[in-house]
Amino acid sequence: MLPDEVDARLRLEARLRGVPVAAIVREAVERHLPEAKPGRPLAFFAIGEGGPADASGRVDDVVLSAMRRRRRVARG
Repeated sequence: MLPDEVDARLRLEARLRGVPVAAIVREAVERHLPEAKPGRPLAFFAIGEGGPADASGRVDDVVLSAMRRRRRVARG
């Protein structure tokens, strides 16, 4: 969804370079987005790993139980 004038400029640039419109769009987006910063993994990732077989049906209970265990371990 681009204004007609921007769409026309985009298509002309792609034609002049001999590349797909998508390549021009990707390049422009990359140039204007900040660098990706490595983040910490989510604290709850794999929290239910090795849990009970019915964990998907009791996800709230399983996650709450795992969070309580982590708090106890963190407190020492």
